[in-house]
Amino acid sequence: MPFYQDFKKKKMTRADHLRSDSKWEEEGARYRRSTAKAEEQRRESREEGFSSRGSGKPQGKTGFHGEKSNSRGPRSEHNSAPRQGFRPEHKPAPKPEHRQDRPAPKPEFRPAPPRDEAFLPPENLLSGRNPIREAIKSGRDIEKLLVAKGDLSGTAREIVSMARERHIPIQTVDRSRLDEITKNHQGMLAFASAYRYYDVEDMLAEAQEKSEAPFLVVLDGVTDPQNLGAIIRTAACVGAHGVIVPERRAVGLTPSAVKASAGAIETVKVARVTNLTRTLEMLKKQGIWLYAADMDGEDYRQVNFSGPMALIVGAEGEGVSRLVLDTCDHRVSLPMRGGVGSLNASVAAGILMYAAFNGRE
Repeated sequence: MPFYQDFKKKKMTRADHLRSDSKWEEEGARYRRSTAKAEEQRRESREEGFSSRGSGKPQGKTGFHGEKSNSRGPRSEHNSAPRQGFRPEHKPAPKPEHRQDRPAPKPEFRPAPPRDEAFLPPENLLSGRNPIREAIKSGRDIEKLLVAKGDLSGTAREIVSMARERHIPIQTVDRSRLDEITKNHQGMLAFASAYRYYDVEDMLAEAQEKSEAPFLVVLDGVTDPQNLGAIIRTAACVGAHGVIVPERRAVGLTPSAVKASAGAIETVKVARVTNLTRTLEMLKKQGIWLYAADMDGEDYRQVNFSGPMALIVGAEGEGVSRLVLDTCDHRVSLPMRGGVGSLNASVAAGILMYAAFNGRE
């Protein structure tokens, strides 16, 4: 500034000024005069801007010392702050260093999955017309015969006639159902029994040879092979002379049933009858008492199971059929508590068979 420049050159004191004609200049006076002059210039420019609105002259804002400034105005401290949403420069995370001392994992050995048993032909399956016809001629036990829908001609009609004479169940199905089991079927499939059947007379003859009162187990409508196998196993444990099953709407000696018996099929005879009601009437004529498992019957703990007897057990849920119930001499029940309404067929048969075993002993 002029004052400070003169002051550095002359370095005058107050006494020097008093001696001279000059006046003492107060520090900063020139600066204040220039500031006042700038304020006066800004006031004049503002008045000119107001007066030019009506004249169509371009308007603009004046900055310091009357100079025209930018439309945004002077940059203040608030304007210098970073804008909202400003994202700093993204730096990617450093990649982890690969450890050379760690060996790569070896691939896990996985054996090939086994083939689905549903697509494997069962061992007791007879495919083709000639094998089925020869099996029926030889007297082999057949569980059921599957025949494709359509007209029967030639050997197919002969095989169906032979099966009806042997009381073999015949079921008519679509050809696609046979294709799912095996391809070379010639419109006909048969399932042979996994074990041979006996007659009811063979069971009575065995009891007579052992000098024991006959003890038989009759199943009405049991379709689960696991239940049949478990009942045969329990019958062998209590010393029963045989198990009787109907031909229709019941399971026979399938491979699953034989396997579930755990070898008991070798000691217990199984008979398959055409009419279960007639068989029971025949047993009554032989002096055998019939005991049917029924929910409305007498408590089995109050029943005397001594003497020759046959225990009739129905399927789970359905129970013994009405016609069979009317043929029986006694009805026995298993008391139950809780919300379950019935027992498994093999469990109910096992409880009643051991109750009969205690009564006979």
